[in-house]
Amino acid sequence: MAYVPVPKDLTRVKSKFLFNLTKRQVICFGLGALVGVPLFFLTKNVIGVSMAAALMIVVMLPFFMFAMFERHGQPLEVLLKHYVQARFVRPRTRVYETDNFYATVEQNIRNRQEVNKILHGKDK
Repeated sequence: MAYVPVPKDLTRVKSKFLFNLTKRQVICFGLGALVGVPLFFLTKNVIGVSMAAALMIVVMLPFFMFAMFERHGQPLEVLLKHYVQARFVRPRTRVYETDNFYATVEQNIRNRQEVNKILHGKDK
């Protein structure tokens, strides 16, 4: 009898679109081909075939990385976004601050007493 393993966690199963690739992968590979192939044909006469092929691979590599790389279920652009936010946007040290409700109430009471003292010249 044939045995087919069925994954228990179905959240990681992705629907395949074309050539056993997801839509995301097909789009990224297509964009890479749209950029890399014309670059190869435009540069092969100028710098040689092998250098043009190497340049095409280098130019297409980011598209392939965006298509295939995934860590903990997150694609590369999400990981890069988190890295940029943690490294450049957010402050390096986070200050621990608490919102003390009772201190706010006490400050409010002191402010009211001061206002009453100014208006009426006495404490209430």
